[in-house]
Amino acid sequence: MATLTVPPVPLSPRDDAIQLHKAFKGFGCDTAAVIGILAHRDATQRACIRQEYETMYSEDILKRLSSELSGKLETAVLLWMHDPAGRDAVILKQGLTSDFLNLEAVTEIICSRTSTQLLTLTQIYHSTFGSHLEHDIKRQASGDHEKILLACVNKPRYEGMEVDREMAAKDAKELYKAGEKKLGTDEKVFVQIFSERSRAHLVAINTCYHDMYGGSLKKAVKKETSGLFKSALLTILQCAENPAKYFAKVLHKSMAGLGTDDTTLIRVIVTRTEIDMQYIKAEYHKKYKKNLNDAVHSETSGHYQTFLLSLLGPNH
Repeated sequence: MATLTVPPVPLSPRDDAIQLHKAFKGFGCDTAAVIGILAHRDATQRACIRQEYETMYSEDILKRLSSELSGKLETAVLLWMHDPAGRDAVILKQGLTSDFLNLEAVTEIICSRTSTQLLTLTQIYHSTFGSHLEHDIKRQASGDHEKILLACVNKPRYEGMEVDREMAAKDAKELYKAGEKKLGTDEKVFVQIFSERSRAHLVAINTCYHDMYGGSLKKAVKKETSGLFKSALLTILQCAENPAKYFAKVLHKSMAGLGTDDTTLIRVIVTRTEIDMQYIKAEYHKKYKKNLNDAVHSETSGHYQTFLLSLLGPNH
């Protein structure tokens, strides 16, 4: 469930474009007015505003926002203006660029999205940036981490709920033989099963693994693998079981300890607001005994804080 709140009777995109243009005019930008509009429009409405603004003022609103806003607020608002697939493509492109290399973000996006989502974003990535996602992954990632990312991007996975129990037990046995049973790890088996099996099937493998060997597949992955390859496998497994719980953990980690990892905080809030943020907030509260809104409030300030809290919606 989304946390985005839109007006019951929204203004037309034309009216929104006029109000935004007004907010940009004069000395300094009326940032509160910009947030008041954009933080309460869904992806379709935002796309219409962008189109309308371009038609009326012969200017891309993204360029205008970029010149009017700054810092973390600018990053968050610009990311928010894209539709989900376009936004994922932007995050991947930035994460795979040498100057901003962020392979954790790349891993999160690729390993938490469905096959259909990956297919769409791969096409958008190519049409927007003129380069192939696979090529960029090969250039920046390496080893088993590179193999799992490429496998996820290239291999279509079944997205239904039907599961072949026998096959799941066989896969659990293969993973045990490739990991905990032997000295060293046969990473190939992990790459193949984790990238080719559906989410429902992975959940079934996890259950079989526990029933057959008494331990959890998650613990086996942690013990047998390391680094970004381990992160990729755990992301795939956790998003198969409970994506909201996975993202609640990512958010908590971004705000834990000294300082805040704003790149991660922005990415997760902006990418999940229109999908499952309500569930993420519930999982966050369950696990950390604190409201996500309160945590974000204490880690941020100013218009940046207002924008993120607007996306998170009210505390329930």
